Amino acid sequence: MRATRFGSTSRYVTAAVIGATTISLSLWGTASAAAQNGPDLGQENFVTSPNVRQVANVAATAPLLGGGARSSDLAFTGDYAIGGNYNGFTIYDIKHPKKPTIVSQVLCPGSQGDVSVHGDLLFYSVDARRSDDSCNSVSQNDGSKPYWEGVRIFDISDKANPKYIKAVETDCGSHTHTMVPDKAGTDVYLYVSSYAPSASLPKCQPPHDKISVIKVPLANPSAAAVNSTPVLFPDGGNAGTPGSFPNHYVRQTSGCHDITAFPEKDLAAGACMGDGVLFDISDRAAPRVIEKIQDNVNFAFWHSATFNNDGTKVVFTDELGGGGAATCKPEIGQTRGANGVYDITGTDLGFKSYFKIPRHDSEICVAHNGSLIPVAGKDIMVQSWYKGGVSIWDFTDSANPREIGHFDPLPSRIGPSGTWSAYYYNGYIYSNDGQQGLDVLQINDPLTDEAKSVHQKVFNAQTQYSLRHGNN
Repeated sequence: MRATRFGSTSRYVTAAVIGATTISLSLWGTASAAAQNGPDLGQENFVTSPNVRQVANVAATAPLLGGGARSSDLAFTGDYAIGGNYNGFTIYDIKHPKKPTIVSQVLCPGSQGDVSVHGDLLFYSVDARRSDDSCNSVSQNDGSKPYWEGVRIFDISDKANPKYIKAVETDCGSHTHTMVPDKAGTDVYLYVSSYAPSASLPKCQPPHDKISVIKVPLANPSAAAVNSTPVLFPDGGNAGTPGSFPNHYVRQTSGCHDITAFPEKDLAAGACMGDGVLFDISDRAAPRVIEKIQDNVNFAFWHSATFNNDGTKVVFTDELGGGGAATCKPEIGQTRGANGVYDITGTDLGFKSYFKIPRHDSEICVAHNGSLIPVAGKDIMVQSWYKGGVSIWDFTDSANPREIGHFDPLPSRIGPSGTWSAYYYNGYIYSNDGQQGLDVLQINDPLTDEAKSVHQKVFNAQTQYSLRHGNN
């Protein structure tokens, strides 16, 4: 391992050798960048409900700004938040949530950069064909030439100097992944979701009705490898309905977009393009489909899933328009592009209601990533809606969900995407904006105040635990 500093800037280039391959990482921001605070937060750029306020923002910085960079998912461990990006990831120190700082940034391109964390390991999804698995790779969209996509594994024991330790290739890449610990505590499994096969891609052939399961031995993560590729849709899944936004259409199922696991319940819920799926994951290496549902009237693209705290409900989201459309216009209505709330009875998923933010928006406004606010006896979720902002909503009554708070960026807040992911962690809401960096929000409301006493040691949105679990 060697590190070289260039000039007086805070840029380091670190080379790590993996077998015979040299992989270079560019680390920026070791001179911590403090968040903006107080009157300079730019309140003219957003509006909030009376019970929500922005307490900090850490602006996006090079190299994870511009040039194809776009912030994506978030994961948390201890006093740190890890922000994924199409070009790498950022580690933030959030010990003081109102004054977060950047500890390090890793430049290692490969969209879309979904992240999860387990102990000192960070997993990073790459759903883009690259010339090789290194951080120096370049885009390789010609399927006739060698390419790589899949999952990268980093050691983040030293938050200021992450190290790249392993790459695992998966068919069709890794759009998202779900980290699921085994029951013995010796391994973790990554359920890799990917889709969009093509006959022109030798490693992403149709029909691709499967996921990839990676086994990571915790004592030797460099031995991580694909363990199995279970076929979820032997019948082909939803055949889809041709069309495009804003006309009605349903995406054909050819893999999954996202899976959320509830390990202590031995359950997982999958959002698989044209299908919603419930899995039995009692055998971590072999997830088994126990229920499939479709909504060909209102759902266009099953995007993600979130259980309630008791594992008795699932919220599925619909990414109508593919994450780049204005779906919150009055003419679209309140049922298309909405969340679907389902009760779980045995192995059955029973539809109860739709929920969509009550505000109209002519910009990109699409249901996206969110999580529970941990309140015993209540089902309350915080959720990103791109430029529709952050919504806090209550679905305790499955048939009658309602919004209880919001943070809404105005058109004057520049950037193409808006908030990608919004999660509650130890008293605060953290929102990863595609271009505007990390927003820290706080909700003060009798319905959610109890959550401030819940302390979590680690948080991965796609790996849920109940309030009674030792994670809290």
